[in-house]
Amino acid sequence: MYFNVRVYGLLINDEQEVLLTDEQVQGYRFTKFPGGGVEFGEGLSQALKREFMEECNTEVDVISHFYTTDFFVKSAFNDSQIISVYYLVKAIGPLNFAVKTKAFDFDGDSMQMQSFRWEKISNLTPQDVTFPIDQYVVELLKEQK
Repeated sequence: MYFNVRVYGLLINDEQEVLLTDEQVQGYRFTKFPGGGVEFGEGLSQALKREFMEECNTEVDVISHFYTTDFFVKSAFNDSQIISVYYLVKAIGPLNFAVKTKAFDFDGDSMQMQSFRWEKISNLTPQDVTFPIDQYVVELLKEQK
């Protein structure tokens, strides 16, 4: 068992919608907030900016810390304990990715696919995201709005 540090960005637009990513990896489908693993030698902000460039081709500013995992969660993919850190982020300039209107609306067919969509925070439920920490973050987001 080892620690797996993850960092995620909560990008909220003027319509009070939060950006979600729908992904399929090796046949497993999941919905989460944009972000991912922190690489050795990276700080959290640096990792989050890299993840947004890799996933969304979009530069972001890290605005403020939102939440850090404070309960045990085992990874769905390996034998690690997940520690996730969430930040509110703001896009620098235009968004450089296609936005879909329905979940899992992928272009093409491959082993690894990803699409993005906005979801109104007021309509968002914990069941709209796959992983337990994201589900808790949805509850926190709704409390603040």
